[in-house]
Amino acid sequence: MSLLSTSIRRSSFRFGPQLALINTASFRPFSSSIPKLNRPKMAPFKTPSSDPPKHEMQYFPSMTTSLPAESHEFRRVLWTGLYSQVVLMTVPVGGDIGEEIHTVDQILTFTSGKGLAQVGGKEQEIKAGDMVIVPAGTKHQFLNKGEEPLVLYTVYSPAEHKATTVHKTKEEGEKAEEEGGDEPPEWSQRGKRENERDGIVRGE
Repeated sequence: MSLLSTSIRRSSFRFGPQLALINTASFRPFSSSIPKLNRPKMAPFKTPSSDPPKHEMQYFPSMTTSLPAESHEFRRVLWTGLYSQVVLMTVPVGGDIGEEIHTVDQILTFTSGKGLAQVGGKEQEIKAGDMVIVPAGTKHQFLNKGEEPLVLYTVYSPAEHKATTVHKTKEEGEKAEEEGGDEPPEWSQRGKRENERDGIVRGE
């Protein structure tokens, strides 16, 4: 006889025989009655254009809620503009981005996992929801110190990678860079004054 059944039978002497008729088989653990939360799913990533961006919105829904479930490539360029580039990265458990120095500014926003940032000789523990800024010319490294992938999206200014880059692994990315196959498009390296002078962009 279960503990719950025994308790109910004893209570029936105080609260009436009707309580003893309760079917204890209908009782289930509390956790099983909690509905599972459905994580919103992100639409498959489209292959970005290699051409200069059109004057239109670029929309990426659920960037901070779906990335841990939907992303798996080490590096994927999402969008490249005249002066910036958005790149999605996933660092596997025990992995790292690789120590490097960029000649562009970089802003990293973490959406999943835990890690360690090493920037300019200083260290900082990082987690989902944190943002780290790496000024151009600063040595940096990011290591996954958690038990799940370290997922982030980063903004380079200006672009650092080819507009259509997708690297499944860190090794694949390093090879592409060594072979010169991951260079940003020329139009993304032009200055603001050049583009204004040539009529590519105009402010109002």
